[in-house]
Amino acid sequence: MASAPVGLTKSTRAGFYAPLSPCGRGAGGEGPAAIALLFVLTFAALTRSANPRVWAPQAPPLRGPADPKVEADLRKVDEGVAQGPFRASWDALEHYKVPEWYVDAKFGIFIHWGVYSVPGFDSEWYPRNMYILGSPAFKHHVATYGPQSKFGYKDFIPMFRAEKFDPNAWAELFRKAGAKYVVPVAEHHDGFPMYDCDLTEWSAARVGPKRDVVDELAAAVRRQGLHFGASSHRAEHWWFYNGGMAFDSDVRDPRYARLYGPAKPDKTQPDQDYLDDWLARTSEIVEKYHPEIVWFDWWIEQPVFQPYLQKFAAYYYNRGAEWERGVAINYKHQSFPERAAVLDIERGKLDTIRPLYWQTDTSVSAKSWGYIRNDEFRAPESLLAELVDIVSKNGCLLLNVGPRPDGTIPEEVQKILLAMGGWLAANGEAIYGARPWKIYGEGPTKVVGGSFKDTTGAPFTGEDIRFTAKDDALYAIALAWPSSGRLTVKSLATGSPLAKREIKAVQLLGSHGNLKWSRSSGGLTVELPDKRPGNFPIAIRISPIDRAP
Repeated sequence: MASAPVGLTKSTRAGFYAPLSPCGRGAGGEGPAAIALLFVLTFAALTRSANPRVWAPQAPPLRGPADPKVEADLRKVDEGVAQGPFRASWDALEHYKVPEWYVDAKFGIFIHWGVYSVPGFDSEWYPRNMYILGSPAFKHHVATYGPQSKFGYKDFIPMFRAEKFDPNAWAELFRKAGAKYVVPVAEHHDGFPMYDCDLTEWSAARVGPKRDVVDELAAAVRRQGLHFGASSHRAEHWWFYNGGMAFDSDVRDPRYARLYGPAKPDKTQPDQDYLDDWLARTSEIVEKYHPEIVWFDWWIEQPVFQPYLQKFAAYYYNRGAEWERGVAINYKHQSFPERAAVLDIERGKLDTIRPLYWQTDTSVSAKSWGYIRNDEFRAPESLLAELVDIVSKNGCLLLNVGPRPDGTIPEEVQKILLAMGGWLAANGEAIYGARPWKIYGEGPTKVVGGSFKDTTGAPFTGEDIRFTAKDDALYAIALAWPSSGRLTVKSLATGSPLAKREIKAVQLLGSHGNLKWSRSSGGLTVELPDKRPGNFPIAIRISPIDRAP
């Protein structure tokens, strides 16, 4: 993911990650407060529309000898671009339309599963951090497995057996959770594809479990009637293992170069060989598995990726047209012009309605995206409130799970997903296929927009209400149970310019009983049932209602 664990801090000028010194300060001597301020300023700059990024292609450094397999994949990309209707230019790509299935779906499952689940320590960035001198992961690794020259990341691969991996059980669980699409990580920063990649011998299909995880999961997900996507975090592999170049480790052994990659300094721009390989690998995922979403992590925002992103997007959108299937690309920050793909905000949210469809990716777990022992998990009530808040602002939620190395999903995670699925089974009509109303909601709790904000701020209360709309119905969803036992919607008061029509029906979703309600200058007041279903959101259907223009 786009977090910056041990050894990195974000530069606001160049958009690169710079090494941290042993005392936890950046190369310029910034302390923690300064780093936090830099991050806030960075996000503000990235999201400010007054100074849009100039989308000027930049040529990468010259390449070395061509790889025949890469060349073959690049020819397929060129053929896909040539067939149209999209051309490889930002102007052409800004005519892209988000598919209706995606706008209707609202809720998907993200999966971080790979070799990094074997140590089960630190995070999914363990393969990088274990080579960062003095880091907790480095110390843990040496104490547990020995020096990195004798036992490196490669040595976890035989231990990654996935012997209990049941893609059908996973897909059934995700359907019961109420998800409509599933996006596994096809390749993380560690450079170990979870699919049968023709460009490396280091993949799950050839070593470790010796299974094409992406292929098996794609088939199972589609059998459940869900949409299938895949994520690529390959761009960051350029520098991911560079800590291992600073001391005697197996990263420096040329025998493992195809796993550990270039291991270049953080601020070095990828060369043409690497960029061509990136495009070939990404297009291979499209050709083999026909994903309806391709999700990219943040480092593709580097300027040298721009011509490659344009070419990939045109090729992929053209493939989607050929398949007669709507497809989407997820991007972070300003990697794409905002109309050319779907913005993704990591562990964050927005504080208002965004006219263009967007997505939040977050995790059921607090400490790591991949499996680690002794992780902490969020409550289903909190995750559902977040889902409702996001949907009210024209977004969707991609919720991550991290399976164990044997392929089982932790029981705590399964309980969270099934609890969410139970709520969605009763209240899904307020979520699936819904659209924003005139305002996103009302209530006292302030939402802070931006990345890494999903667990900040005060908890939602029963006075925090979010709106969605569908056909002639408005859905008012209290993000917690009102302590008074009454739900009051102030925005629907008599005389409100937001709702001029006479309200004729009010119904509690998931209930067949009649509700007592009244409308006055103070708002629409609904008497809730005596039986309180925990602190889950409460959804009310109100009709007829004025739709948003």
